[in-house]
Amino acid sequence: MPVANLRRGDETQRLWVSVVGVRDVEALSLVGELFKLHPLALEDVNNGGQRPKLEDYEDYLFLVTRVLEAGSEQPGQQLSMFIGNNFVVSFQERAGDPFDPIRERLRTKHSRVRARGSDYLAYALLDAVVDHVVPLIDGYGDHLEQLEVRVSQRHASDSVASLFELRRELQGLKRTMMATGDAIERLRSHELQLIEPDTRTYLRDCHDHAVRAVETIDSWRDFCSGLMDLHYARSSQRLNQIMQVLTIISTIFIPLSFITGLYGMNFDRGSRYNMPELGWDYGYPAILGLMALMVVAQLVYFSRRGWLGVRR
Repeated sequence: MPVANLRRGDETQRLWVSVVGVRDVEALSLVGELFKLHPLALEDVNNGGQRPKLEDYEDYLFLVTRVLEAGSEQPGQQLSMFIGNNFVVSFQERAGDPFDPIRERLRTKHSRVRARGSDYLAYALLDAVVDHVVPLIDGYGDHLEQLEVRVSQRHASDSVASLFELRRELQGLKRTMMATGDAIERLRSHELQLIEPDTRTYLRDCHDHAVRAVETIDSWRDFCSGLMDLHYARSSQRLNQIMQVLTIISTIFIPLSFITGLYGMNFDRGSRYNMPELGWDYGYPAILGLMALMVVAQLVYFSRRGWLGVRR
């Protein structure tokens, strides 16, 4: 229905006005005049990107939260709600929300959401927003389990960037859900008669859901950090193994290089003191045998020390 055709009705009627799109300043002004909304609050609705919060404007409450989505550092779209004695006015940035079950309940006669006041309707909307994040968080868990398999199979070269991205998104989700939980707690403990005692009980349960969501996000962030640590540990282990192999090879060739360098010196063989073994008939096979014996001795020693992966 166009905003220009909107009518508030009398004080006995309960009204939920759901406005999709917040860039039409004229439409926002019309709604603001009809429900006597403060211009600063309407400015927050129009600008978007607000942190979840609750503000008291005496005759009504102004609450900002977010309908969470994956894939961006500032997840989801902003949802702004004005909660009065007999009305709830909600603004969302674009079409698509988790409120279809509430609309169905409103169409059903004698449903609780129809029989209760605007405070209960506000609770129902907040509860839908909080419950909407549960499958989103579960999706992050499934993704992390797939990355765990790749990291354990040493296919982590393309997984580290995904882990960093997931951790950044989870951090954004945590900030949003913590602020949402704080706003719900403030709404529950508000001193105005606008919030009925029975509704405060429901809001407490909604706050508990938000706290559990934050705890689950924290567990996934820790899991993500653990996978990153596992990747770095595996990389360090492989590097150490490579360095160990190179060190063993170098150690084996050091004495061989000394022998070949020693007998590669060009001295006058006319002197009986200048390497007389160069004139032996079996000098060359003897040196080769000595070198082979040194290699075998070193390999046996390295093996007994467990440096070749086999400890005896």
